[in-house]
Amino acid sequence: MAGGLGTRIRPLFPNRPKALIPVRGKPFLEHQLQFLATQGFHNFIFCLGYLAEQIMDHFGDGTKWGIRIEYSVEESPLGTAGALRFAASFFQETSLILNGDTYLNADFRALIAYHREQAKRKGAIGTLALVKVEDTSRYGRVVMDEDGRVIELQEKALFLHKAGFINAGVYVFEPYLLNYIPSGLPVSLEKETFPALLAAGEKLYGFPVKGTFVDIGTPEGYYALEKLLQ
Repeated sequence: MAGGLGTRIRPLFPNRPKALIPVRGKPFLEHQLQFLATQGFHNFIFCLGYLAEQIMDHFGDGTKWGIRIEYSVEESPLGTAGALRFAASFFQETSLILNGDTYLNADFRALIAYHREQAKRKGAIGTLALVKVEDTSRYGRVVMDEDGRVIELQEKALFLHKAGFINAGVYVFEPYLLNYIPSGLPVSLEKETFPALLAAGEKLYGFPVKGTFVDIGTPEGYYALEKLLQ
């Protein structure tokens, strides 16, 4: 999902989409693709919007990296959930979904295995990759029961200055999830779709992963990733 406007990072890169922000000499999304390819992922759908042409011109069909890339391009911003709904024609089976502005060097194969072998067998519609941090106030907090089922998604709040699990922006979803997303409207996964799923009794599970998590949507996150990859 790489269609965001990038308003927080735009002062540093006013004429580039977040996916093409240079990190250690190459676009951020290129780092993501190469990392995923080493884990055996080869078929990608880019959900684009803002400055989509720049991204399409750079990546083409993916041949340069030995992968296959197709595109779903929104005419107007549809949010994280709306982008998935707009790309419904590509979403025919269990899929790995990633935010295009977060870096997570985790084992995504383990995430998929957990979803298929445990969460899905328990009726889960999706599994969220979770990262434990010392202060959840910046991100919001994911609360699970003892079985790993998500029971609450707490909003960002100053009073939550405590350790806990946060949503890392990486998911494994079943296509049935699209039934909870209205077509053609801006919808947020985090603020609207996930709460609607929980309210309807659908099952979401959380899977804690080990790996460094960085949100490059802010100048602070961008500089942190530059330092990390150095």
